[in-house]
Amino acid sequence: MTELPGLLVLEDGTTLTGLGFGAAATAVGEVVFNTGMTGYQEVLTDPSYCGQIVVMTYPLIGNYGVNEDDFEARKPFLRGFVVRELCSLPDHFRSRKTVGEYLEEQGIPGLAEVDTRALTRILRVHGTMRGALSTEGRGREELWELARSFSLRRPVEEVTVEEVRRLDPWDGSAEAKGGEALLLAVVDYGVKESILRSLQKLGFRLVVVPARFTAREILELRPAGVVLSNGPGDPTDVPGAPETVRQLAEEKPVLGICLGHQILCLAFGARTYKLKFGHRGSNHPVRELTTGRGWITTQNHGYAVDPDSLGGTDLVLTHVHLNDGTVEGVRHRYLPVFSVQYHPEAGPGPRDSLFLFEQFARLVRGRGGAAEVNASSGAGANTPSDGEIDISRVTEPKASGGAGVR
Repeated sequence: MTELPGLLVLEDGTTLTGLGFGAAATAVGEVVFNTGMTGYQEVLTDPSYCGQIVVMTYPLIGNYGVNEDDFEARKPFLRGFVVRELCSLPDHFRSRKTVGEYLEEQGIPGLAEVDTRALTRILRVHGTMRGALSTEGRGREELWELARSFSLRRPVEEVTVEEVRRLDPWDGSAEAKGGEALLLAVVDYGVKESILRSLQKLGFRLVVVPARFTAREILELRPAGVVLSNGPGDPTDVPGAPETVRQLAEEKPVLGICLGHQILCLAFGARTYKLKFGHRGSNHPVRELTTGRGWITTQNHGYAVDPDSLGGTDLVLTHVHLNDGTVEGVRHRYLPVFSVQYHPEAGPGPRDSLFLFEQFARLVRGRGGAAEVNASSGAGANTPSDGEIDISRVTEPKASGGAGVR
């Protein structure tokens, strides 16, 4: 593991020094920050970080090491990792290696001893920026040029499965113990393993399909419902996805998560835009408009749905972010279709919203119709009519686009 001095240079010329760890390498990507206090291993392996250099705001990283049980993907897709203090002697019974050792074997450079809170403030004030990180002795001017020239195109193609993947229900689920389990199709835009596990535990068989699959190819698999997964990048940068999703939604119950939520909204005529610095962490407050209840959620995205664009569509706003008023959930007025911007499976984070998977399961199994998505199955409250959902509650202006991947 390298212990050379390292550099991180942002596209505006900001330069930070630190101690290199992980691989002796140079990485270029979009520099983003995550505010989670736990779950660095899930962050490292979340495909939604494809093409990004991730800054952890929590100061101590690595204290429980790395184990094979908590990976969210077959490999990490992020480009670099920046921390304040790195623990080189982790203490946990499941730990098999350190963060540095793991990143070294994956060929990913890291940078420690960085004032990550100062760096986070730069990104919050000026917006997400491109950057270049080197632990192999490259100079500032070279890294600055690399940062300014970086462009990320179609990251979903990098993270999606190449071939169809089939999964059986979780061994302990009721459906797995008897009878034929229903089949769900999961469109893999960069799906996390914890999403798949959540669905397996509800007794479903899964078929995970590449993002390039058409609606016809997916429907030929005869699924009872469709899940649109999380994933990296701009939702408008996934060719053919909105049309595919529109066709699927007219035939089957559909649940969209994160990038899948954004693509579903595009499919029904809404628009998306780039957030100034995104939502990445496990402490984001969301309000459900039909009940007034609040949830603490895990999020990881740089784009959002424009609330003004929902007017004139058949989509109804159901959830908003309490910090900035951004769209956090929608449902279709007539079809058994709904989506959320946050991650119900958490992994890591609070599990306030796990019930959304159960809600979708009821739709798929025919025990609920389009009206089912009006109400929180966890709240048990009566559901008001569409007219009682006050979109004007979104009082905060949407963030303007800042510096970022261009």
